[in-house]
Amino acid sequence: MKKQKWCMGNERGFTLVEIAIVMVIIGLLLGGILKGQAMIQNAKIKSYQSDVNGLRAAWYSYYDRYGKYPGDDDTATAHQWHCNATIVNGNGDGNIDTGERPDAFIHLRCSGLLGGDPTATNQYPTNAYGGRYIIIYNAYGVGGNGVSAEQIPGEVAEATDNRLDDGTFNTGVIRSNVSYNNALVNQSHRF
Repeated sequence: MKKQKWCMGNERGFTLVEIAIVMVIIGLLLGGILKGQAMIQNAKIKSYQSDVNGLRAAWYSYYDRYGKYPGDDDTATAHQWHCNATIVNGNGDGNIDTGERPDAFIHLRCSGLLGGDPTATNQYPTNAYGGRYIIIYNAYGVGGNGVSAEQIPGEVAEATDNRLDDGTFNTGVIRSNVSYNNALVNQSHRF
């Protein structure tokens, strides 16, 4: 068996300049990925806040039009809506009770104030984080009707509370079921 000799004369390694260029390219790629992730997160936060504002606007538009709250409207069957959904009257007490929660979305959709299928089995819209929006009375002691968003990342809920309320999870008009240092929270916004 012959032994191979290695010739070192024509071989060379990377120069410092070449290594520096590769490192700069890797840094730019990582920076772009991190910036992209931040942009996606910011878009989800804005989508969440926009959804809550849209539901608030639909809520008050319904009240302005019919003089009752959606879901709680005890005259809903008398409205001339042209939708194929089964319309159910609420009890008219001013509070969105457990049985009235899905009806709130049916009333908003049939009245044309909220998009979506009023005949769907599940009436609860989903948020950017995969949880549901529920219209509810006094969630987490918020003191009135509002929209509750499920499965919101704690840092997003805290940022929203800081921007729109007092920043404390259990006081004010925006409240959560647990403190914001939890991974996921349910957050309620009073209308």
